Amino acid sequence: MMIAMGARVCAVFVLVMCVSGVCEAGCADRPTPRCCPGRNNECVEKSARRTVCYCDTYCRRSGDCCDDYQSVCHISAALDCEVRQWGPWSPCSSVCGTGTTERSRQVSTPPRNGGTPCPDLKQRRGCLAHTEACSAAKEVAKILPDSFKRNFKDPWRRPHMLMKEEKKSYCVQMRVKQASAACRVKPWSAGLVRERAVCVECQSDAMATDNRCRGDGLLNIRTFWAAASAPGCSGSWVRESFTEDCRCPSYSMIFV
Repeated sequence: MMIAMGARVCAVFVLVMCVSGVCEAGCADRPTPRCCPGRNNECVEKSARRTVCYCDTYCRRSGDCCDDYQSVCHISAALDCEVRQWGPWSPCSSVCGTGTTERSRQVSTPPRNGGTPCPDLKQRRGCLAHTEACSAAKEVAKILPDSFKRNFKDPWRRPHMLMKEEKKSYCVQMRVKQASAACRVKPWSAGLVRERAVCVECQSDAMATDNRCRGDGLLNIRTFWAAASAPGCSGSWVRESFTEDCRCPSYSMIFV
């Protein structure tokens, strides 16, 4: 006769010869090795209840160990996993818009001897970020080659005419992350390729009222750019550094 026993395929009732009405069977009657690690369906013996029983570690989970399994195999009681309280949620992975946040917890007591396994130690969920940098992250930089620099003197300016206050330039080092195919058309924009480091200068004429150029990026955050004189040429980049009172070397870019 076949009966289901947990994850085991089946257990078969077997008649056992008893002497003086006492049936002695179990792990102690097995040949060496009496006990087996893991799951081993060959690690089997006949129990005093005239059924098949097992002497492997897996029997603690399937509930079909021989009666003397614990004493013969020197196995202590099962110890379930215990975990600590959840930690705080991490900041949103995005500075602007949708992102993810996660939290974790630590194991305080690991499972032993077939105890209950540990539950999930990490959780993740969606988040919607809106920080002070959100507006800057949405800006799209307009760029041109440095050949457009306005560092010449106007020959038509009268001596009595007021000169516009010249503010000091600053430089940002950008790492290109993406560039459209249209960038290959113009010689100057063809150099805007993935992972290329680019120096972009913010000159006085391009500065807004807050003395910065629009789209000058955020440190280690992907923002977007567009080439002003190359239709369809656009992409994304990441700011790597910022330098005050700076001039980019030749063949660089400027903000407009």
